[in-house]
Amino acid sequence: MLFTTAGMQQFKPYYVGEASAQEDFDSLNTVSIQKCVRTSDIEEVGDERHLTFFEMLGNFSFGGYWKKEAIQYAYDFVTKEMGLKIDYVTVFEGETGVPEDKESEEIWKSIDPNIVVKKFGRADNFWGPTGEEGPCGPTTEIYVDGIEIWNIVFNEFYQNKDKTLKPLEIKGIDTGMGLERLAKVVQNVPTVFETDLFKKLISVLPQNLDGKKKRILADHSRAVSFMISDGVYPNNKGAGYVLRRLLRRILAQFEMGEIKLAFDLTVAKFPELKRDIIGEVVNAERSQFIVALNLGKKELDKLDDVSPESAFRLYNSYGLPLDVIRDKFPQLNVQEFEKEFEKHQKISQMGMEQKFKSGLAGHSEMEVKYHTATHLLHQALREVLGEEVFQKGSNITPERLRFDFSFTRKMTDEEKKKVENLVNRKIEESLPVSYEDLPLEEAEKSGAIGLFEEKYGDKVRVYKVGDFSLELCGGPHVENTGVLGQFKIIKEEAVSTGIRRIKAILE
Repeated sequence: MLFTTAGMQQFKPYYVGEASAQEDFDSLNTVSIQKCVRTSDIEEVGDERHLTFFEMLGNFSFGGYWKKEAIQYAYDFVTKEMGLKIDYVTVFEGETGVPEDKESEEIWKSIDPNIVVKKFGRADNFWGPTGEEGPCGPTTEIYVDGIEIWNIVFNEFYQNKDKTLKPLEIKGIDTGMGLERLAKVVQNVPTVFETDLFKKLISVLPQNLDGKKKRILADHSRAVSFMISDGVYPNNKGAGYVLRRLLRRILAQFEMGEIKLAFDLTVAKFPELKRDIIGEVVNAERSQFIVALNLGKKELDKLDDVSPESAFRLYNSYGLPLDVIRDKFPQLNVQEFEKEFEKHQKISQMGMEQKFKSGLAGHSEMEVKYHTATHLLHQALREVLGEEVFQKGSNITPERLRFDFSFTRKMTDEEKKKVENLVNRKIEESLPVSYEDLPLEEAEKSGAIGLFEEKYGDKVRVYKVGDFSLELCGGPHVENTGVLGQFKIIKEEAVSTGIRRIKAILE
């Protein structure tokens, strides 16, 4: 997954028995508030309920309570705590190979004999898995004021990559309630954008702006701000590609003053956001985008018609937003355009999965030395520039190392010297290099850092360089930093917005 799209994603090991909730939480049950990003409904953003960034409230059980308790908790919360009237609930009607969820229907009727129960198939009332395989199962949903506000997933099955299902040994409860939708129905307003989560921002945006456009700007400014603050930067693949799409979508439709106002109010509402970094990334992307947008518009003007394929080429080559293309060609098939986008995303993800995880082209003695040096460089950059720095990629040959990292500006000569000196000091200290194989969750708890956006298995190798560096990595490495020689930075440059590159040698 490029982003966390549901509250249960981080709990996957507990549903399949790879981790113990009792050991980690001292309970089989837990709750969470999870920041999520989804772009599958991006063209719906601006209606009464769809968003790209939202906060998902959830309660979970990993072999603790089951259907009866989960449904009762949901009913009590919605009707008693929130004081809302349920329109109707839905349950899974069954399909070939998967039985109807009669138990949930009976539980609902036992709680409230007058409740309306509707039945739907897999498209509506069967959830998961996230990714190609994982826990999944039938769902029951609660509707209030015509909107689904609560979804209870009964994780009974594991879907294999070949789409077959097998029963899970540990039956799990996974619930989800969008904070924004809940606010809408509790505050009794027509849309999520009229709740106190958005009202102030919407009210101060220029009155001449179209209502839907205001909502798009309000939503996208939140999504972009949280992505950047979590270390995602615009580029042409993976999560950065999605970020660029959102950012350029608003850059093409709004004046910079309107955009700045939206970001300022978003940051004011969420003080954990990194104001300075967000501003630097948005400004840098705007500078690049203006040139590309003008070129893209010229290409668009040459066309008498547009196909989904040619529309995507304009978007992908020039960053020309779909909204701009549809202004000229409103008949464009958006669904087919989205398919082209998804194909590109899959190719991008496959490329990420197939790359050398360690960045090594081979395993010669010098390449192993350079690879070890990247660990020292990574930690040195974080100590000199700040903890927002993360590795974004590397490439190593017997002649040099190349290291990409997240940072929004050019390093000063003084900063480069500090990094260089710190790496050399750790080389001179002849630090021992060791590793330990750990479950991924335990490794993360230890403070080990990894390659951002990388996919790791359930068990990982953690390399420790003295007390200086702790990092997830596949190796290989030298046994002691004393053999590395003198470290020297020969170049520092920009790769893309928010991404810098260092080239260095060992002498």
